[in-house]
Amino acid sequence: MTRTVLVTGSSRGLGATIVKTLAQQGFQVVINYYQSKEAAEKLVSEIGEENAIAIQADVTNRKEVDELIKKATEYFGQIDVVVNNALVDFKFDPTKQKSFTELTWDDYQKQLDGTLKAAFNVIQSVIPQFIERQNGSIISIGTNLYQNPVVPYHEYTTAKAGLIGFTRNIASELGVYGIKANVVSGGLLKTTNASAVTTPEVFDLIAQSTPLKKVTTPQDVANMVAYLSSENADGITGQNFTIDGGLTMN
Repeated sequence: MTRTVLVTGSSRGLGATIVKTLAQQGFQVVINYYQSKEAAEKLVSEIGEENAIAIQADVTNRKEVDELIKKATEYFGQIDVVVNNALVDFKFDPTKQKSFTELTWDDYQKQLDGTLKAAFNVIQSVIPQFIERQNGSIISIGTNLYQNPVVPYHEYTTAKAGLIGFTRNIASELGVYGIKANVVSGGLLKTTNASAVTTPEVFDLIAQSTPLKKVTTPQDVANMVAYLSSENADGITGQNFTIDGGLTMN
């Protein structure tokens, strides 16, 4: 049976690469977007309406998330996998990143809401159908920066570090229902919308520091997401997979 995967924030950047990879491997995809309607609809036209739908929703708003899950379920019959990928208002710009003394709690709160509140909303909304079917997979996009803060992106990294604990608690409690929960933590990706302002010097530094002598690509991360979405990964839960060319080793 064809699996349906909802990818939040997937009209562009890493999310778009994930959606394209999933579609190429035979999955049906739900493309969630916040503002980029044209880009989302273009993806649907490329994939085909029989295998893709674009739905607008602010994933930090529970009411909108509930409507997103409802529309997606009505369109494809069910949702089998959710990928928490949406990134709320953050750029990987080492020249403009605030120092810790310049940050406010509002800066942290924005990233906590964009990462943890958004994942909370999506998972709580979809979980009843996962429990009913005794199967389902949750994949959240993290970062290797929590382990190796090459650039101290304080608020972003803190929220993503919390995502690992959040995910492992879900895996522990909901595994009895056949529900899997994992994190895929990429290195700094070359290149997405969020990393477009990253300086070449930072990319070069990272590349030379990795055993593979390369910077992680969106495709590298998308390949792992596709694997975890498949039946081949049904025995895996509670894990954090770091995709960064060996820059960090667990």
